[in-house]
Amino acid sequence: MPGPATDAGKVPFCDAKEEVRAELEGLAYGDRQERPGAREQRLNIVWRNVVLMSLLHLGAVYSLVLIPKAKPLTLLWAYFCFLLTALGVTAGAHRLWSHRSYKAKLPLRIFLAAANSMAFQNDIFEWARDHRAHHKYSETDADPHNARRGFFFSHIGWLLVRKHPDVIEKGRKLDVTDLLADPVVQFQRKYYKITVVLMCFLFPTVVPWYIWGESLWNSYFLAAILRYTISLNGTWLVNSAAHMYGNRPYDKHVSPRQNPLVTLGAIGEGFHNYHHTFPFDYSASEFGLNFNPTTWFIDFMCLLGLATDRKRATKAMIEARKAKTGDGSA
Repeated sequence: MPGPATDAGKVPFCDAKEEVRAELEGLAYGDRQERPGAREQRLNIVWRNVVLMSLLHLGAVYSLVLIPKAKPLTLLWAYFCFLLTALGVTAGAHRLWSHRSYKAKLPLRIFLAAANSMAFQNDIFEWARDHRAHHKYSETDADPHNARRGFFFSHIGWLLVRKHPDVIEKGRKLDVTDLLADPVVQFQRKYYKITVVLMCFLFPTVVPWYIWGESLWNSYFLAAILRYTISLNGTWLVNSAAHMYGNRPYDKHVSPRQNPLVTLGAIGEGFHNYHHTFPFDYSASEFGLNFNPTTWFIDFMCLLGLATDRKRATKAMIEARKAKTGDGSA
């Protein structure tokens, strides 16, 4: 259940300034006295990831100078790949496999698994397991991207250090039987490295080169590197900015916020206070189709008969929760 981290003796931040202050003070776990080994854990850096992420972002910056030199179709293709990438995370790993907020038939599950490999954000099984831990143990040491450790940590830093032991320990206790029973999830996990090479890098690069004669250089840096980097940061902003900046109309006692800018960058995932209050809702928002391309996609799949059983919070449920725990904002 989403809510304050009462089992760890913590309370959510009151506002973004408090979170920033915590980061600047170097609080690895919210309280200096909480864990004697906090300092050692914080410094357990995975240098390989630091180097790879640095090179990736440098490549993305370089990609910007190639935009004026690329063909318009290549730029459109890169954006189309970005949308596919995002759907693999939002409609796939997140709303379908992490929260089971709707059901998808085999063709749709295969499509979303392929799109998820294009996203290259860990395989579906690991992504969904960690996300369930994030909800169940939000803002504690068992939260993989615990926002109490600051903006940088919750955005990208959690990928540059070893997982906290609590993340591993509590993650093993989660119910993931549905993920283990899904052959699509297991197939993608087994062949993840191959599918990532094909979907994240080769496929986006080869199409512009082969079909309309774009250079391989431009195709690779724009449709693969730049697209991948932007999609990563779009997802990470849900973990960082949407836990720090925005209002909390549904539950003022939890850290996640409503953040319109994150909604735009993550195709509908920025209604984060709503989502942590009603995690079972397939739309992840009270407002249905408004500013929510992921919901548009799921609804369209329902029209095609490829998705069913969309779960939704009722209007009465929403209004009652807002009156009880909301911060009074719209």
